[in-house]
Amino acid sequence: MQFTDFLWTFLFAFLLIAYLMIFFSIITDLFRDHTIGGGAKALWVIFLIVLPFLAALIYLIARGNGMAQRQQAAVAAAKKETDDYIKQVAGTSTADELAKAQALKDSGAITATEFATLKKNILAGK
Repeated sequence: MQFTDFLWTFLFAFLLIAYLMIFFSIITDLFRDHTIGGGAKALWVIFLIVLPFLAALIYLIARGNGMAQRQQAAVAAAKKETDDYIKQVAGTSTADELAKAQALKDSGAITATEFATLKKNILAGK
């Protein structure tokens, strides 16, 4: 194998991988977009299969800005879901627990001795 053959093979592999990344980005964007119907999505997929490079170029020109906005919205939604989940499983902080115990003591629900025991347990991490 000559060096030029290696370069052509490497270039072809690079372009194929680049096209596949663009193709899957377009497919993902198509199915993420709720503003277009199933028929239009099917036509885009057929167009991407029949004339792949032309279809990808047209899609990126025609719908490129929308792709970025839908991607940003998806990332923001995923971040919000992650943050909500972390807040849900993290529980309350020591300061929150102490504030609740103080509120119970102030309302008369627990005595000062019970408050002291509760405070000791909270600070000990039990």
